[in-house]
Amino acid sequence: MRFFNGSLVEPTSVISSGELRVEGSRIAEIGRSAAAASESINLEGGYLVPGFVDLHVHGGDGADFMDGTEDAFRKVCRCHARHGTTSLTPTSTAASQSSILRFLRQCRGLKNRPTGGARILGAHLYGPYFNSQARGCHPAGPIHPPDRREFESWLEFADAISTATIAPELPQAESFATACRERGIRLNAGHSHATFEEVEQSIGWGVHHIDHLFCAMSDRAKLRQSQTYPMRGGVMEATLFFEQLTTEVIADGKHLSPALLRLAYKSKGPDRLALVTDAMRAVDCPDGEYIFGPTEEGERVRRSDGVGVTLDGTALASGVTGLDHAVRTFLASVPEAGLAEVVRMASLTPARILGRDSEIGSLEVGKRADLVILDRDLQVRRVFVDGSEVDLRRD
Repeated sequence: MRFFNGSLVEPTSVISSGELRVEGSRIAEIGRSAAAASESINLEGGYLVPGFVDLHVHGGDGADFMDGTEDAFRKVCRCHARHGTTSLTPTSTAASQSSILRFLRQCRGLKNRPTGGARILGAHLYGPYFNSQARGCHPAGPIHPPDRREFESWLEFADAISTATIAPELPQAESFATACRERGIRLNAGHSHATFEEVEQSIGWGVHHIDHLFCAMSDRAKLRQSQTYPMRGGVMEATLFFEQLTTEVIADGKHLSPALLRLAYKSKGPDRLALVTDAMRAVDCPDGEYIFGPTEEGERVRRSDGVGVTLDGTALASGVTGLDHAVRTFLASVPEAGLAEVVRMASLTPARILGRDSEIGSLEVGKRADLVILDRDLQVRRVFVDGSEVDLRRD
């Protein structure tokens, strides 16, 4: 295939009137003109961008990965492909041991296999090792400190787990982190009320990434509620301070104000800041009540005004939009970033965070032909995974 008559969005620049050629499942040529191919695809003045990579996604189109069925997994992957995501890490919720094992079995079965939509890179083991005071919309019942007998059963699926999240202040957090690191699982910190010093210590355990900046985390104000003086920094301050920590933002226009997105960008930069959806099952669905997590034991939440909220409407409860919306929202909120950098935060940066940037995340010769055609308004028009076009129609 040859793509022509549009702009190619590379990691640091936009090539106007660029062309790209695909051979099989790989990018074969990039430039101002490409060799003839059996099929030519007219970009019609739009943009060709690398497929987006979502580090933090729970569900979509009425399904949640924690439903634990192949049908649910495929439905979520097709849903997010409609929004330009070509690779993702299915993200669990705080749930029972059996539900998490069911989720991990599906991740293993579908990892790197065709889904009809986005590629599954491996699970994001997310919960139940959270601070109960920072649980967000996760159900309270399953949340507890790490238990070795429990997590060893999950780590038997290490081949299907990309990342795991821990609240560093919990008892036995280091033992869980060590067990993950020994099995090649990347470590995040999140849903935590850790102090600055506890986050610093966790970096030594292998923590390299912080989940959804500004959300469900400690800061000076929260920690002051438990200690009058001296005032202490928390997860937020540590994330902004330590250069070795990467992080992510939910840029849906609801979780964070434009000012906070600007602060995140200025503090971390496009190579250490990823865009994520944190999307639950209500993506591409009408307003109303939904279950966050497995249907039989999840938390009831509500979709309203373009975001998930708790039933009483007093707190946020996950996202309900795709990464294409995040790209548009971040660019509108932080125009100084420019299109190339914002696309990078949705593609190459998350790929690097996962250690998968040699294969995906940018328009480079030899990489997988995971491609998205956007029109001039940055709306998704066509999506390709491994050079094969995805059917974007809903079932």
